[in-house]
Amino acid sequence: MKTSTRCPRCEHELDEGPIMYRCAHCRRAVYAADLENEYVPRPRVAA
Repeated sequence: MKTSTRCPRCEHELDEGPIMYRCAHCRRAVYAADLENEYVPRPRVAA
């Protein structure tokens, strides 16, 4: 089940690795099991 293929840090597309994904933009490696568990800050909403 593929949930998200975006980098948790910079929101760019990750490569198609089945176990470990890599972000070409920020050079971060993310395990597929951690994609759902990574903390992703929400965008700020103007008050």
